[in-house]
Amino acid sequence: MIYLWLAALIVLIHLGFIVLVVAGGWIVWRRPRFAWVHVPAAAWGAYIEFSGSICPLTPLENAFRARAGAAGYSGDFLDHYLVSLIYPPGLTRELQLAFGLAVVAVNAFAYALVLRRRSGAGRGRPRARGEDRSAGRRS
Repeated sequence: MIYLWLAALIVLIHLGFIVLVVAGGWIVWRRPRFAWVHVPAAAWGAYIEFSGSICPLTPLENAFRARAGAAGYSGDFLDHYLVSLIYPPGLTRELQLAFGLAVVAVNAFAYALVLRRRSGAGRGRPRARGEDRSAGRRS
């Protein structure tokens, strides 16, 4: 029973990681220091997708399922859980690459907004800490 629970936990962690890779750039927009977490995660996610590799969480989940006496599955997490929900039938490698590039583009756009916001672009000179907004004086 414990191994089925561990397999389910791995599935939740895997799904959370996918959400982090896809949407983490928007978290960075609000919390710039989160980039230290998101950039390596996004790089790993991109590597896995573009190289056609299998994430190490998939064999770990399968091992827990096997120890529990349940059947594992072949392929990767996306193939088993999400492909039928997200991807259309007849998915080609080119379409997968396009989806991967879309994820990169969404995150690149989010990071561009972060960099623009941090540089003060379009808002005049950045205010010093404690400077009064209306009068330009320190409070």
